[in-house]
Amino acid sequence: MARVCVVGSVNVDQFFRVAALPGAGETVLASAVTVAPGGKGGNQAVAAARAGARVQFVGAIGADPAGIRLRAHLSANGVGLDGLEELSGASGSAVILVDDRGENMIVVAPGANGHLTLASAGARAVIAECEVLLVQLEVPISTAVAAAREARSVGAIVIVNASPVSADPGLSELATVTDVVIVNESEEPHWTWPTPHRVVTRGARGATYRGPAGELQMSSPDVEAIDTTGAGDVFAGVLAADWMTGHRRALERACAAGALATLVAGAGDCAPLREAIEDALTRN
Repeated sequence: MARVCVVGSVNVDQFFRVAALPGAGETVLASAVTVAPGGKGGNQAVAAARAGARVQFVGAIGADPAGIRLRAHLSANGVGLDGLEELSGASGSAVILVDDRGENMIVVAPGANGHLTLASAGARAVIAECEVLLVQLEVPISTAVAAAREARSVGAIVIVNASPVSADPGLSELATVTDVVIVNESEEPHWTWPTPHRVVTRGARGATYRGPAGELQMSSPDVEAIDTTGAGDVFAGVLAADWMTGHRRALERACAAGALATLVAGAGDCAPLREAIEDALTRN
């Protein structure tokens, strides 16, 4: 199994189910409200662990009930927490609107995520032991850069999920220490820097890989999606878990996992187990 370290955000998500997403200035009524663990980093760590990787998580939670819940969720999914810091103040949170087509709108309050550093010895130690580092842009870019440099120093592969869109000038520096960038097709124009490997996610249409071996198109299994929230995070986590086995296999498994994630409401628990991914690939 690959040794994966995820450096990123972890939030408590509040989901509102609505018939249609609101337009500017519009008020809509929700038919249901649920609260669940989430955050791009946490979602990716759980996805990688469920896909079979040995995972350590570097992140920050607040000294609040939300932090206790987030810690328990990660631990229950087999994610190592040697790099998890508890800071004063609130944990990260998000409000997510999901409509009847499974589309979503998301607003994130970073909380402790916005103060994540690599100051702790535990964080640096778990990065130094990884084979694959996965980061995203819901934590300070300076922290992502520091983590990438630390991982590069021990020969690890650095994967950046370039989401959410950011205009931070530090992105150009992050690109110089990135091996694989994952972007969705709507955000791809914002990542203008070259990297050895580029993976563009296209939702239900799968993903495109571009790298030294040329271009590869990978389709996703056909499913009746009920909620697309977290599917991109699952894709990234599984890609990181399987990258060492070759980019074609990793892309195939990530596409299957991302599709299966849309069959489950919410983000924190939508990642499929390894056996479910294998079954989906067998059936398609």
